[in-house]
Amino acid sequence: MAHAFFLTGTDTEIGKTTIAAGLLHAARRLGLSTAASKPVASGCERTDDGLRNADALALLGECSLPLSYAQVNPFAFAPAIAPHLAAREVGIELHADSLAAAVQPVLALQADFTVIEGAGGWRVPLSGNANLADLAIALDLPVILVVGVRLGCINHALLSAEAILRDGLPLAGWVANLVDPRTARLDDNLVTLAERLPAPCLGCVPYLDPPTPAQVAVHLKLEALFGQGDSRLF
Repeated sequence: MAHAFFLTGTDTEIGKTTIAAGLLHAARRLGLSTAASKPVASGCERTDDGLRNADALALLGECSLPLSYAQVNPFAFAPAIAPHLAAREVGIELHADSLAAAVQPVLALQADFTVIEGAGGWRVPLSGNANLADLAIALDLPVILVVGVRLGCINHALLSAEAILRDGLPLAGWVANLVDPRTARLDDNLVTLAERLPAPCLGCVPYLDPPTPAQVAVHLKLEALFGQGDSRLF
């Protein structure tokens, strides 16, 4: 059994990596092998080993298969700005085909559960008219949408889902991640999202500060992603 998914979000800073790491942790607890990639990341720190991104390191920590940092995060940039701007500052043009090629070694491992995490939202630019959605299209992977639950999230979630489906990719599921604990009418918002998003909810993660993959994993359900194909899930 090998299942791979592209994970995107309704915006930046809504906990994509938190959810990705939680999903990987949940899969590991079921005895599944895991792998992950965050092909492009900005806001990296300079270390003795080179540029390192905290989100990519979090994903690497939840991979059960042996992966190097460069495999998980092949395009790393220091400025904490949009990836296409960070790449431009160092004279690099980001293209979907080069990002897809960099991800292929991770997918080739055929882990039971693989997550490829995007940056920002579905329409984050790469170069020219290309955007990060073109990477998901090139990889032809089903998509998991992380909804950052706060005021305005319903509109952002529905528009993101529309764009994903319009681009020809299946929406495998969505996760509600509470990023603003002051969100009014939380239950009503979650009901509306469940009624209107054309995919199963994989879990509702409460506000956690700071979150750990283990804490997040207990709020997530993988059954909708895997179906009845592996008895280890049930």
